[in-house]
Amino acid sequence: MAPSDDRERTLEWVERVATFCGDAWGLAPITGRVLGWLLICTPAEQSAGEIADAIGASRASMTSNLRLLTSIGLVRRRTRPGERTTYYRIEDDAFEKVVRQRLASFAAFGEIAEEGLELGGEDEERVRRIRSAQHSIALLTDYRVK
Repeated sequence: MAPSDDRERTLEWVERVATFCGDAWGLAPITGRVLGWLLICTPAEQSAGEIADAIGASRASMTSNLRLLTSIGLVRRRTRPGERTTYYRIEDDAFEKVVRQRLASFAAFGEIAEEGLELGGEDEERVRRIRSAQHSIALLTDYRVK
């Protein structure tokens, strides 16, 4: 395969990641492209400028997108001694962290749902909807339906 064919396939894959991130997680396409690129790029650590050049984005758009990916624990930033450039890479346990955070948020919602049962009172329809949410959460977490 020619290097240009490999690059084209790589960028198509990055675009698939971007589409998924937008559809499934509500992220902006550029954020998904950054994530996709950092998952597949060599070397694994890249500067904002290198990422922007690779995915065809403006360097200005990198700041907010890299900040977002860093804040949710998917990307780590670091500097190298003697250099002013900041480099970014996917955290080794990035997706484990995200899954754990999501599961914890579901479990927390399970507790809120418990409070909602009190508001449901004798209204069976209201109680049924809340119980349905609780049972779905219990499938994913350690949350126990009371």
